[in-house]
Amino acid sequence: MGLPTLQLLLPVVPGRPDVPIWAFTLGAQEKRPSVRVSQCKLLANLKAPGKALPLSGPLLLCDWAGAASCSPGASHHHGPRGWRQKKDCNRGCGGRSIPDATGRGRRRPGSRRGHGHGPADPGTTEQAMPSLPASCLLAQAAIACGNAKMKHIPALTDPGLTTLYLAENEIAKIPAHTFLGLPNLEWLDLSKNKLDARGLHPSAFKNLTRLKRLNLDGNRLSTVPALPASLQELKLNDNHLQGLQHSSFHGLSQLLTLEVEGNQLHDGNISPLAFRSLGSLLYLRLDRNRLRTIPPGLPASLQELHLGANVIEEVTERTLNRSCSLSVLVLSNNRLQEDRLAPRAWIDLPKLETLDLSHNRLVHVPSFLPRGLRRLLLHHNHIERIPGYVFAHMKPGLEFLHLSYNSLRADGIHDVSFWGLRTSLAELLLDHNQLQAIPRGLLSLKGLQVLRLSHNKIRHVPLNSICDTRAAQDSNLISTHLENNFIDRRRIPPTAFSCIRAYHSVVLQPQQGEGESS
Repeated sequence: MGLPTLQLLLPVVPGRPDVPIWAFTLGAQEKRPSVRVSQCKLLANLKAPGKALPLSGPLLLCDWAGAASCSPGASHHHGPRGWRQKKDCNRGCGGRSIPDATGRGRRRPGSRRGHGHGPADPGTTEQAMPSLPASCLLAQAAIACGNAKMKHIPALTDPGLTTLYLAENEIAKIPAHTFLGLPNLEWLDLSKNKLDARGLHPSAFKNLTRLKRLNLDGNRLSTVPALPASLQELKLNDNHLQGLQHSSFHGLSQLLTLEVEGNQLHDGNISPLAFRSLGSLLYLRLDRNRLRTIPPGLPASLQELHLGANVIEEVTERTLNRSCSLSVLVLSNNRLQEDRLAPRAWIDLPKLETLDLSHNRLVHVPSFLPRGLRRLLLHHNHIERIPGYVFAHMKPGLEFLHLSYNSLRADGIHDVSFWGLRTSLAELLLDHNQLQAIPRGLLSLKGLQVLRLSHNKIRHVPLNSICDTRAAQDSNLISTHLENNFIDRRRIPPTAFSCIRAYHSVVLQPQQGEGESS
């Protein structure tokens, strides 16, 4: 009878469960094709933001139907899809038996009783681990007990265990000795439990010298616990952190990703030296706190910084002067106004390509934007004007400009408003504004592919406003949206869209008031 096999799956095509992907068999060090995500149970969504971590995608548990049989020469049968199968294969192809979901019968290869050093007798079926909830899923190198109503962690002993998933339980206490029997653990998920500073022993993670990923999201921690130096990813979102001290991340020189979103952090409880030890940090998330300014002392290695949903009111000149590797900066959902943005706050950051200033209080497009910027998000502000030449200093120029949900009128956009974006700009989103006419300067955007002008107050599409009928070449536009305006389609000149290759890519219906006029 074929044994179900635990797989760690990393999709080649994210979001496409119908596409076959490569599967890595935990413990077997073997790749096999033709597994589909639909066969698996989602454990957690692993995120590798930017270049911080090589592994990303969902972590799945899969029942590999038709796995290799235990005895040589045995026929391949499709076993049941459960994880508690115990029949003739309990001893696992001549190796040690692996415990089933109840903790009995099958013992994981390499597991040992207690803390002894001798190998276990392969002929015994004696329990090598304490009892686990029946809903737990087991494999040679992983245990998954998500949402199993666990109140404590049993004293596990297994040098071969590398993954332990205990999310969505009721664990409130972790004594010092809890992980002593798991010296090779690499990934530990304790998110959405009831851990606080009193219940989590200061030395609980001390012996986990190979731990790379630790998820403590959704607990009740008020301070950062002591952590092993091997850590590469730390998630402390949605806790009760009341500050970051100079020693909070001491020794974490290998940390690549740090997330402390949704805590009680503000300018007064983050030490300027809090990030000093994080010399390798690439990704930092500080959203949903109470910060009024960007924290000082950010690591020079940082590539992606998320500060959305704070109360940030200004960006000073020196805040980001050491962040020369920064490529993504998110400041959405704050209280920024253009007069509180220092002229040299970020203009010289050489690698900054994405800047998100959406959901703020900007009245016009800010000047002194980063020279190398490629994506600028300004939607949901109060922008009334795009100043002339505001993008002229950029090289090679913006590719994506998102200005939806603002207060732009036709007189707020000039012929030179898009100067500098002639060949670079591919997407321009101006929907949900107050435009009464097609904006000037669009004909100069030779690289434009997506133009969105829907949900405005436009009444006419004049000749040579979107297509230059005097030019011989076709436009690059592949999507043009003009719906939900006040355009009388019968009065559109026949050649108004003549430069667009596919006429169906021009969306004109419906128009406001069409129901009443008909």
